[in-house]
Amino acid sequence: MTPDVERLLRTEAPQVLGALVRRFGRFDLAEDAVQEALLAASQSWPVDGVPANPRSWLIRIGYRKLVDLLRSEQARRRREQQAAAADLAMREPARQAQPARETDDSLTLLLLCCHPALSLPSQVALTLRAVGGLTTAEIAHAYGTTEATMGTRISRAKQHLARAGARFTAPTDADRASRITAVMHVLYLIFNEGYTATTGNTLSRIDLTQEAIRLTRMLRQALPDDAEVAGLLALMLLTEARHTARTSPDDELVPLDEQDRTRWNTDLIREGTTLIDSVWPRRQIGPYQLQAAIAAVHAASMSPEQTDWPQIAALYLWLERLNPTPPVRLSRVVAVAKAYGPARGLALLDDLNRRYRLNQEPLTRQRERVVRAHLLQLTGDTAGAATLYREAASLTDNQVEQRYLLDRAHRLS
Repeated sequence: MTPDVERLLRTEAPQVLGALVRRFGRFDLAEDAVQEALLAASQSWPVDGVPANPRSWLIRIGYRKLVDLLRSEQARRRREQQAAAADLAMREPARQAQPARETDDSLTLLLLCCHPALSLPSQVALTLRAVGGLTTAEIAHAYGTTEATMGTRISRAKQHLARAGARFTAPTDADRASRITAVMHVLYLIFNEGYTATTGNTLSRIDLTQEAIRLTRMLRQALPDDAEVAGLLALMLLTEARHTARTSPDDELVPLDEQDRTRWNTDLIREGTTLIDSVWPRRQIGPYQLQAAIAAVHAASMSPEQTDWPQIAALYLWLERLNPTPPVRLSRVVAVAKAYGPARGLALLDDLNRRYRLNQEPLTRQRERVVRAHLLQLTGDTAGAATLYREAASLTDNQVEQRYLLDRAHRLS
């Protein structure tokens, strides 16, 4: 299957799923039917060519697959009358001729995946699978668990939705706030997976970052007064602005301090900075706004030497108090080291390891090695840094990142 076909299928999958759920009201079976339709397309399109209307083609196949699934379920439960009605609907020419309504269902589908009947981890996992298009393996890697475990979690989440009678409708005011919070977290994870892919031979996946930005723009339009939604969008734009400078012409990783800042996207920087500046005076500061503010400080620096690292270190301390996660703590270590010297950064890292075991947690062990290696390199301990770079390289499945870390180790040896 060509990359173009794969990209098209990833883009259309949420729309197909939304159309089927809207029509039948069964998320659990609709997701299975979509996967069958995508499989059929992956086998047919490379041979027969992409149809003139790919979405209609996928919905038509998914429609038939879903009816088959409904008929099987109804037969098992001896509901001949319902099975006959489903069969009649499948045969109805008018509905088959116009199965696809040109509606973007992504945001409604996001809110459905973040149904209050599901736990937050299940909401995130299901949305990443259904809307973000991530594979079960990619989601499992993000959670530090096995693919089988994550597959079970996603399957159970769909079953919970079915039992809860979840419908393809907008949430009520009672649960809207919690579901919007979950949606923002999901979009944040989708963007992060796209910005630095967990596996593969490319550093990033532009399809995921663009999709996360597109969906966050939709959320911003729906909630124009929400400062955190604005902060999330600003963060994505300011971060994505550095995309083209993150790799060399031969697709090797270029760290932030070595990037050609003339290659940063000034339009995205301008839009992101304007967004965060518009909501910051409200003093309703949340984690996404703080991260956007940090990204804005970087974007305003014409060179690494001009970066206001003391301000970034202070923002990370504020962020850690609101969102005390291992990645935030490690980022504060880097900022402190940049602002006040590597020795102080190492002292902070040692203290955080004693208290939170960052060097032992599966999700942060690799990043902790990278940070410590960088700080050791700055203090002159090149042998210790080389050893840690090699260890960090063994802990990532992204081939671009592996090559970068091994090259750093080789140069220090």
